[in-house]
Amino acid sequence: MARLPLRTLDDAPDAAQPALAAAEKANGFLPNLLRLLANAPVALETYLTVSKINARASLNHAEREAVQITAAAIHGCGFCVAGHTAIAKKQVKLDEGTVSALRNLRPLADGKLDAVATFTKAVITRRGAVSDAELASFRAAGFDDAAALEVVLGVSLATLCNFANNLGQPALNPELEPYRWDGAEVSTAPASV
Repeated sequence: MARLPLRTLDDAPDAAQPALAAAEKANGFLPNLLRLLANAPVALETYLTVSKINARASLNHAEREAVQITAAAIHGCGFCVAGHTAIAKKQVKLDEGTVSALRNLRPLADGKLDAVATFTKAVITRRGAVSDAELASFRAAGFDDAAALEVVLGVSLATLCNFANNLGQPALNPELEPYRWDGAEVSTAPASV
């Protein structure tokens, strides 16, 4: 049972209702993350706005999903790992091995995606204070400074979703059940810088 209410179109604050209606129409169901965020319409608006901005990044869709799945796995957010696994498989068409490696924070066969996942881990664990070597490695994989900042953008989006889900503990929507993730525990100890 969720620790915070999961709002519906009937009981959500007025400011959240149009966004919830649009999300339900677009998805065919109302994701529990959005129902949770609807408790604070500004949080829902932030999530939707930053999601649209993130979609315009120079990182391609697969790279953006690598950021999202990696961040969710590090943050221990099963809801977001499941949701982004669905996107990675159904929309991006990532293969099972790639998705499994992302979900389990393992190296990827695809060098560019591995560079994104590795850099995402560094950004999170070092709170952005990545080493010169980590930044150089990301650049050596073919990414520029804009892409490095776009990883930070993706991490910020993921952090909002992951932390909101971890706080509210919503159930996984039935539509996401096939992508359930009950991953290994990840250390929440602060990284030394």
